Amino acid sequence: MPLFSQLLTVMLFTCLSFAARGEKLRIVTEPWAPYVYEENGKALGLDYETTAIVFKRLGIEVDWQFLPWKRCLSMLEQGQADGALDIFHSEEREATLLYPGEPLSEVEFVMFYANERPHPFQTLEELRGLTIGTSPGYLYSEDFRESSLFTREPAPSHEANFGKLVRGRIDLLITDRRVGQHLLDELNIRHKITENPVVISQQSQFLAVRRNAGMDLLVQRFGAELKRFKREPAYAELSARYGADPATGAEAVKAAVMHQKTVEQQESGAQ
Repeated sequence: MPLFSQLLTVMLFTCLSFAARGEKLRIVTEPWAPYVYEENGKALGLDYETTAIVFKRLGIEVDWQFLPWKRCLSMLEQGQADGALDIFHSEEREATLLYPGEPLSEVEFVMFYANERPHPFQTLEELRGLTIGTSPGYLYSEDFRESSLFTREPAPSHEANFGKLVRGRIDLLITDRRVGQHLLDELNIRHKITENPVVISQQSQFLAVRRNAGMDLLVQRFGAELKRFKREPAYAELSARYGADPATGAEAVKAAVMHQKTVEQQESGAQ
């Protein structure tokens, strides 16, 4: 059998292996609207729906679990999950995770402050002595993570972080711009909170899987199908529904503001 045919056969069996064994791919993620979230028991979001469509085209069934991000990371480390949705790329994770060549979306980290206690700023140096709300398990940029100018205080959820901001328990909080804007409306606090326009960092979000046998081929198929889907009108409609810019990858990076630095998500981290 020619080498190409052998590789094609292996890829096919990799994508069908879960179904053949009566298993589902176990994917964990944290609610991170508008990218991924649950509403009335239904999973929604730009990245969730995009991923679900791609896996359906590949013939892969998925068992989704929505958990705090720190728990998602723990399950990945312990082998209790096959992959994570909306996770940022880092060199440390390369040892245990595989990433497709195509990202799901781009995020921009900004800070929010309470109108009663405004803290507008242009540089991190202006945050001396302040307390910044963060999310546990997220990988932030080194300059933000290592700075001794201010204090970083984690909260169990994004909603809790905004609650602390409104009550004056923290001075600012850091999160993705679209996530923050979504929560301002969901929590009905838009009149109380202001977004600082300075972009602290910009990062791509991915669907990443553990480095198990055959997963590298699955990741290649996923990335190729994702790239194909993002060229279709259906993806443009999905992006518009969630108020997202359909530009991704290099285009999104090129469009990013000049002062943004590469850093992380979600985790997820993503994010």
